[in-house]
Amino acid sequence: MEDKLRKLIESEDKKNPYTDEQLADMLSMRRDAVTTLRSELNIPDSRERRKPYLVREIKEILLKNKDISNRQLTKIIQERGFEVSRFLVSSTREEIEKESGDFDRKEEMKEQGQEENFQNTQKSRYPEESTAFKNIVGSEGSLKPQIQQAKAAILYPPHGLHTLILGPSGVGKSNLAEAMYDYAVEVGVLPDGAPFIIFNCADYAENPQLLLSQLFGHAKGAYTGAVGPKEGLVEKADGGILFLDEVHRLPPEGQELLYYLMDKGKFRRMGETEVERSANVLIIAATTEDIESALLLTFRRRIPMIIELPPLSERSLDERYEIIRNFFSQEANRIDVRIKVTQEALRALLLYDCPGNIGQLRSDIQVACARSFLTYVGDQKDYLKVDLIDLPAHVRRGLLKIESRKPEVESFLRGDLLVVPGKIDIKAGPKDNLYELPREIYQYIEERFQELEKQGLKQDVINRVIGGELEIKFQQLIRQVETSHQTLAKQDLVGIVGQKVVDMAEEITKIAEKRLGKADEHLFYCLAIHLSATLERIEMGKPIVNPQLEKIRNEYKLEYSIAEEMVKRVEILSGYKLPPDEIGFVAMYIRTVTKPMDMKRGRVGVVVLSHGRVAQGMADVANRLLGVNHAVGIEMSLDEKPESALERTIETVKKADEGKGVLLLVDMGSLITFGEIITKRTGIPTKTVGRVDTVMVLEATRRAILPDAQLDEIVEIIDKDKTGLGRFVPQDSEPKEKRAIITLCITGEGTAVRIKRLIEKMLPGIEEKAEIIPVGIAGDEDVLEKIKKLKSEYDVAAIAGSINPHDNSIPFISLEEIVDGSAAKKLQNIIGGNLPLKNIPADVKIHSPLADVIREELILVEPDYSSKNEVLDGLADLLTKGGYVKDGFLLDIYKREIMGPTLIEGKYAIPHGNPENVIKPAIAIAILKDPIDWWEKNAVDLVFMLAVNEESKEMVLELYDLFKNPDFIAKLRNSKTPADVKGIMLELLL
Repeated sequence: MEDKLRKLIESEDKKNPYTDEQLADMLSMRRDAVTTLRSELNIPDSRERRKPYLVREIKEILLKNKDISNRQLTKIIQERGFEVSRFLVSSTREEIEKESGDFDRKEEMKEQGQEENFQNTQKSRYPEESTAFKNIVGSEGSLKPQIQQAKAAILYPPHGLHTLILGPSGVGKSNLAEAMYDYAVEVGVLPDGAPFIIFNCADYAENPQLLLSQLFGHAKGAYTGAVGPKEGLVEKADGGILFLDEVHRLPPEGQELLYYLMDKGKFRRMGETEVERSANVLIIAATTEDIESALLLTFRRRIPMIIELPPLSERSLDERYEIIRNFFSQEANRIDVRIKVTQEALRALLLYDCPGNIGQLRSDIQVACARSFLTYVGDQKDYLKVDLIDLPAHVRRGLLKIESRKPEVESFLRGDLLVVPGKIDIKAGPKDNLYELPREIYQYIEERFQELEKQGLKQDVINRVIGGELEIKFQQLIRQVETSHQTLAKQDLVGIVGQKVVDMAEEITKIAEKRLGKADEHLFYCLAIHLSATLERIEMGKPIVNPQLEKIRNEYKLEYSIAEEMVKRVEILSGYKLPPDEIGFVAMYIRTVTKPMDMKRGRVGVVVLSHGRVAQGMADVANRLLGVNHAVGIEMSLDEKPESALERTIETVKKADEGKGVLLLVDMGSLITFGEIITKRTGIPTKTVGRVDTVMVLEATRRAILPDAQLDEIVEIIDKDKTGLGRFVPQDSEPKEKRAIITLCITGEGTAVRIKRLIEKMLPGIEEKAEIIPVGIAGDEDVLEKIKKLKSEYDVAAIAGSINPHDNSIPFISLEEIVDGSAAKKLQNIIGGNLPLKNIPADVKIHSPLADVIREELILVEPDYSSKNEVLDGLADLLTKGGYVKDGFLLDIYKREIMGPTLIEGKYAIPHGNPENVIKPAIAIAILKDPIDWWEKNAVDLVFMLAVNEESKEMVLELYDLFKNPDFIAKLRNSKTPADVKGIMLELLL
């Protein structure tokens, strides 16, 4: 049967290879049997067998006409004998363009008659016995495809393929990158001693200038502090590999520079204009983020090899067992002691949820070994025993899952696991591991035990003392893992709070350490930020109130006494008298850092929302300064719909809520209204503060992490007096007393007036708070000039209508929000003054089924279509990709067109398909530049493709009514963008 299969495939049409189903019919076999046999013989499937021939043909066509459309390209390919869809042609074209220069190498070999087994040529270079990947568990199992990709990337001529490694935190991206380097040296692609440079882009993410200097170097005087020329990491990596971890933190300009380096092998140091340098560097990058949104398209296109590593939860239990065994072996090597792991402990380690993946698993095993080592030192046994009680509590909870996977787990547990030092050579990672306990932890336990033993303490007492100390260290480790980035350097902190405050914070931190021992390093940063705000308030004569003062005095007596001493020192150093309330705040910081478990009990969540790439940066700065991972940033792109951003925010708020509610810090616009919507939909208490900046985020986060902070208290403090947070609020020379709301419409002032009346009916009394000014756009009038003029006369509170003028200082309310009634609540929040909401009168039309299905992504204005079939294909493609219709919808359209004309008044086309192929109602619209023949002598320039079902009757009737409006057609024909079309239709529906 194997020979028959091979002969059939050898004789097949290379442009249209046999599918497994066709082969099954010819061989009288089941399809799955054919698939299995083909895989055993290492024969690719039909698509892969056809791909090299298809690629060659497409490449040849593109060389002659790189701007050819996908439709024309598909037509030529089909004429050359390929039975392929336009989708396959367009996706293959994307691959070719993505690989760019790398593709040229393959094609050159093929044109020279070397096309047979190009891949085999590469495989022949693989050494039969490679040791580079042997320490990666799963390299011959679940990770085998990824390892093959890694090898292929290294071996690809002439210098390998730039590679991007994807996967969540802790899956082993750094280890894979180092293994790739080892492999490159092993097979001779790189010489012994070739550089392997590691750079974490997150370390300098808040200082793009310094980040680019680290990467590319700088010339003397390139920026303040650049006292001399400096070589960058790119130059140091010349002739080797540069590994960029967390590459999504690289700013856009850095991605562009790196793209140029990968594309041309050229770069310039910062500040250099004349000199262009060369470097031969293979880039391996890693990220935990979605590359579509986190990385520039140009950057992604230059990285042809993408390797995705799975989370630990998707790995098999036998691989997880091997990983566990290796980590225990590594600990045995570190302390030079045998380790025995009980079956119960192994069960828990195999089953518990481990969101930090392999990195967290290693950390939890180290914690267990450290706890067990304490007993080992006291008992003086010849081995270290790790039992269930030694595991962290969250690991022990893994036993609750035993019933669901009992048979599978028990196959690994034929006894306790015993590991012996020196038996397994486990290589250390390429850098300090985020999840790894300090290497001196065992030495600390041993020395501390001896110290307490000399004091005459019994072993159970010693165990309790050191155990408590270890808990603090373990909690600090957990916070470090959660934070997952480095704290800002002190010089960066100086730039924010000043040298005097930094010196003060260092001195009082030492006072705390005298009483408590070595404090968490984040205590210093928290105190520095806090003192800066406190002293600023005192200088401005503003009160400091701590509502939890009595509770702190009574419950945190040790911390309060230490804080008293620290505050007295601050008074001496600053010359100011501080109130007892301030002592309470300092005590809370000490309590938070030395009792980290309090941080996890009912803190106020902090979510920062902004238009554009701002929020994440502000949240990162606050987190890094305070040593937490508490503030969360959500960034709404300028073309993103508010509905989409709202859904993302709701999910984030759910995660951020710890029972005390969530504070939303927003910049402007529609984001202001998210809080009330979220509370209504989720029941989670929220408060919103607008016009956010970095200092506000820092202050809010600082207060939110305090264990006794309340949502309303934080809002009152940061919203009541924003100038106390270092904010500058500009004042007009002549304050405007009159407030206004602008209603802005494409179709003229008449519709704008109607929107005005609708708002007045929604919110009775609003005219007393703000004058509503209708503005219609006519001819070539400059809408921005009109708004600018009104802003000079009024305090413009909001703009409502069909056109968003994108004035960042004024919230915009869309026509959709007016149509569905949500604008009333939004305006109520913006205007304030407790305006009552009123039920919309029956004579005011609010809901419109047609308005619900008008979407900009389904509207084409002057598309490049010259025939009826192109229009039908294009609009149906929009509906299919958008998930509105099934694949059979286009065939329905053609069947219906054959039956007779689908025209209104012989002028406007309304093609439609059967309801059973409609997933959800929608309308795709094409406004054509020139009329095209539609049916016999009828030519059309307006096409409305209807995806309708049994529930769409009202929607269709509304559309017919629009066609009766003489203004409708004229205005559509004059529209320039999909937004214009949508605005015109919504306005006329009011």
